[in-house]
Amino acid sequence: MDSAPPPAGKPGRGWPRAAALFGVVLAVSVVQPGVLLAVPLLLLMGVRGVRGMALFAAAMIAVVVVLSGDRDGLWYAERAWALFVGGCFVGLTMAAPSWRLSSRTLGAVLGGTAVGAALLAARSDAWIALDWAIGDSLRAGVTTTLDALALVRGGESLSPAIVTAIYETAEAQAEVFPAMVALASMAALCVAWWVHTRLSGGGDQAIGPLRGFRFNDHLVWVLIGGLVLLVLRWGDALARVGSNTVVFMGALYALRGAAVFTFVSGGLSLLGYVLFALGLLVAPPVVLGVAMLIGIGDTWLDVRARASEETTA
Repeated sequence: MDSAPPPAGKPGRGWPRAAALFGVVLAVSVVQPGVLLAVPLLLLMGVRGVRGMALFAAAMIAVVVVLSGDRDGLWYAERAWALFVGGCFVGLTMAAPSWRLSSRTLGAVLGGTAVGAALLAARSDAWIALDWAIGDSLRAGVTTTLDALALVRGGESLSPAIVTAIYETAEAQAEVFPAMVALASMAALCVAWWVHTRLSGGGDQAIGPLRGFRFNDHLVWVLIGGLVLLVLRWGDALARVGSNTVVFMGALYALRGAAVFTFVSGGLSLLGYVLFALGLLVAPPVVLGVAMLIGIGDTWLDVRARASEETTA
């Protein structure tokens, strides 16, 4: 989300934006969401210092989160990734403090991806091991969920069709887990930035309103490149790169489309948010597809800039 304040009127409360992004972290992360939040927060505190009991308490909680868990290969991989993106985010924040929050988080994820890809390329079996560990973790999570549902239903299992659909969803998540981790990381960096700013006395407006969300227009070529790799299928590896690229950029463009809609409509009421949530539950491909098309169209139309020019003319 944009870090700039609203263009007019009262700034509003900042915590609902942070809460919504935290919900995104919980919803799309296929790794430990607490780690994605704790490591960048600790890095921010290390650079900017810890002043006050609130920040000290947050630092202690973050340390516990980072150090907890069984120390297998996935444990180290999660923390290494969080360190990569957190370090890139802190570096961009120091080098380019005037950048939008969305630009810094996107740059941090791209930088972390480059570092991670270089390290994985140094060992031919590292990616295979990581891919298997993520997939096994997702399948284990599905098994645990199904067991819990059966317990709630008094030992009665779900229908085979539903069980099959759940496992197919887990396999799809495993296929695009890099994109999901990247999206969760962007949201987690925003929340970590908000928490640090809020506890250090900088107010609760570190995350700007949705209607200001945007990113570099030239990134549309990244989406197009992903579509080309996905359609032409020059091997399984390139096809998977394409699918992850499309999922990642498609989600960003869907969010940009939602930002344009919010700007044009003047904001959503509580009923509007409820209807939007129902739409996501009933027909998510339709809602997300329309939002993505609006976001892609904004690359060339730049509706918000034109509206601002007409207002000031």
